[in-house]
Amino acid sequence: MTLFLAIALAASPTVAQMKWERRVLIVSAPAADDPALVEQRRILAAWKTNAIARDLTIIEAVGDTVRGAGDRAAAIRRKYRLPATFTAILIGKDGGEKLRSAKPFPAAVLEQTIDAMPMRKAGQR
Repeated sequence: MTLFLAIALAASPTVAQMKWERRVLIVSAPAADDPALVEQRRILAAWKTNAIARDLTIIEAVGDTVRGAGDRAAAIRRKYRLPATFTAILIGKDGGEKLRSAKPFPAAVLEQTIDAMPMRKAGQR
């Protein structure tokens, strides 16, 4: 591991550190070529501006690799009881689980769920 990579990994906040600051979408898959992961990435890429406006951080736990947070993949899977198959979980700013699915979330479902959250409504005033 290079020094740069070690610093970058150390600088990434954990899911717990994001509480009260960010909404978190955890996307877990056994491998990068998982069809559901590929589809979820496609949906999120098209929805990126909306995710930013909604304070949403996307965390991927793919195999033993985590992107978007400083947590280890095993710790995320244990804490959120993630199976070895594709799973997506939406976590609110309060740290509570709001949605869980074994299939990719459509952008409309994410948008409607986040927009109905009390902290999102308060931020829109």
